[in-house]
Amino acid sequence: MNEQTKELLAALRQLHAELRDSTRERFKRINPFCEDLFEWRERGAYWTGDDRGVTIYNSTTVVGDVEIGEQTWIGPYCSLDGTAGLSIGKHCSISLGCQLLTHDTVKQSLSGGKAAAEYAPTKIGDCCFLGSYVVVLKGVTIGDHCVVGASSVVTRDVPSHAIVVGAPARRIGTVHIEDDGEVSLVYREAAGGEEQGPRDG
Repeated sequence: MNEQTKELLAALRQLHAELRDSTRERFKRINPFCEDLFEWRERGAYWTGDDRGVTIYNSTTVVGDVEIGEQTWIGPYCSLDGTAGLSIGKHCSISLGCQLLTHDTVKQSLSGGKAAAEYAPTKIGDCCFLGSYVVVLKGVTIGDHCVVGASSVVTRDVPSHAIVVGAPARRIGTVHIEDDGEVSLVYREAAGGEEQGPRDG
């Protein structure tokens, strides 16, 4: 390692230490170095072309035609595939590691390349919460005010105000929103399918 490289390495380590200390003091957290280097809201504004309050973590990949509504939070290590058009509404939370897809190469792979990749647009409505590691397959529409549980795989459309979980995701309840903004999550009874008791969200 030559002297110039050593000096650069020392400067990077010093920068890392200062940014790490600042992040811990301000937010009581330790980030990967790349997340300390870049401002998440600036990245959101860069993608949308305006300051609508969108957050996109630096570790997230955005590809193709991806529309994101105001005040939506895209967490770390997500993949937003807009090759066939991906729309995410306003006031959404897209948690750690979510994969939102608009294409797949299943038939292309199985046919040894004879079949083409398949594409279909995907849409996430307004005011949705997608838990960590959710996968939404191509062509799926998720309505407004929906909850998708962590690690779910959404293979078909989800109506507004639904709570879905599992792989493949199935509906287990309904989101109720009062005029004053109070939210209740009402779950279906496992056997009979009737909804029972709200739980705190």
